[in-house]
Amino acid sequence: MVEGKTVKIIVASHKKFRMPEDEMYVPLHVGAEGKTAEDGSPIDLGYVKDNTGDNISEKNAGYCELTGLYWAWKNLDADYIGLAHYRRHFSLHKTDDPFDGVLKYDELLPMLGSKRIFVPKRRKYYIETLYTHYKHTHYISQLDETRRIITEKYPEYIPSFDKVVKQTWGYMFNMMIMDRELVNEYCAWLFDILFELEKRVNDGRVKMPELSFFQARFYGRVSEIIFNVWLDHCLCTGKLSQSEIFEIPCQFMEKENWVKKGSGFLMAKFFGKRYEVEKKPKKP
Repeated sequence: MVEGKTVKIIVASHKKFRMPEDEMYVPLHVGAEGKTAEDGSPIDLGYVKDNTGDNISEKNAGYCELTGLYWAWKNLDADYIGLAHYRRHFSLHKTDDPFDGVLKYDELLPMLGSKRIFVPKRRKYYIETLYTHYKHTHYISQLDETRRIITEKYPEYIPSFDKVVKQTWGYMFNMMIMDRELVNEYCAWLFDILFELEKRVNDGRVKMPELSFFQARFYGRVSEIIFNVWLDHCLCTGKLSQSEIFEIPCQFMEKENWVKKGSGFLMAKFFGKRYEVEKKPKKP
């Protein structure tokens, strides 16, 4: 690796997939705990598994890629740590082969130090706020209970929470690259809130119907929103300056069905049809 600050970006994946070749990427099998092949042996994708070291791999069904973030926080040693997805990467360049444009260490190096956090280009909802979009597509009791938890544990973040949920944009996908100090602070804050939310869901304090496989993945979705809360608080308190944050576009590694996505968005907005998938994905 080029001399300078070290960077490790986990690539969260539940199946075998093409991976970036740059050494800063760490392909990570998320949700590896308990996953077995037909012969009963543990599934081996050839990647590091998130059920090694200090981990919460068994929570993957609800936490999604956050089991990977937790693993990276607890087990990786680098000056900067990040998270990307097997089918969604940071990219400064549009290329015919999307993997040719995936962010490289040499492209990051000149910005390391002056930039402390890299985020995906903000996602705009235009006719929805983050709160109303969550309400129309998922179960708003999850987000409302999260606010109550933040009120109790971190009341100084409530002004940022109330501001962020009224925005029509956000930094989504749980993607980021941050310096180690920020990773430590963010993850300690995030998982403290999510573990408390999980406790309240499990003991019945949060009222919800029986959730589908798709809807049960809400801890990862709540975190997408409150990442923006944490970031706004850092800016408001001077922990971070705007100049230390850098937006990088995302490159999708598979074709997106924008007609389907757009129709789903409108059906949720105007007809109350929550997002769903037809069935649980097959094991890799």
